[in-house]
Amino acid sequence: MIFPDFLQQPDQQLYFLINQKWGNAFFDAILPPIRDRIFWIPLYALIALVLMIKFKWKGIFLILILGANFGISDQLSSAVIKPMVARTRPCNDEKLMQNVILRVDHCGGGKSFTSSHAANTFAFAVLCSLLFGKKKKWLKYIALFWAFAISYAQIYVGVHYPLDIIGGALLGTGISFGTYLLSKKYLLKKHFPELLLQTKSI
Repeated sequence: MIFPDFLQQPDQQLYFLINQKWGNAFFDAILPPIRDRIFWIPLYALIALVLMIKFKWKGIFLILILGANFGISDQLSSAVIKPMVARTRPCNDEKLMQNVILRVDHCGGGKSFTSSHAANTFAFAVLCSLLFGKKKKWLKYIALFWAFAISYAQIYVGVHYPLDIIGGALLGTGISFGTYLLSKKYLLKKHFPELLLQTKSI
């Protein structure tokens, strides 16, 4: 499958706007490190610890749900959609690469659409929002901003087009809603009813 030509030009225009025109020293300092998955390992470990403390042994189920959701989004993006669409990354495109500002050590050898970073981070953020956002409404805003910042960084550093990010975000969001509905039906109602209760606190 070839990426549609009528989408390529506007996508490239927005890409260079973000990658070049909107570049600044502040973004240069914070965006490259936050899109590195290793950077967030302490956060994932902290979330796992909090779930175990709050829900005791049942917290394992929530950790497994979040992990499986993350893994499904990653595999669908990397192993299914990317090979099928076969879109070249902008920093590997011979027609564009001389004009790309690459703000990381390497471009990456994989294909571009969809962004697995966007799919994974939005999968994690949206599912966290659905699971815990009823009790902690502020959480959904922080989680979604976190996912957006990491995804935007992928464009800024030069390794993905905007539509790669949008596609990945939609993929991760869709998977999360499916995971949440299944979890609500088979697990949450019985073992985590408190997560389904609405609260007026913000």
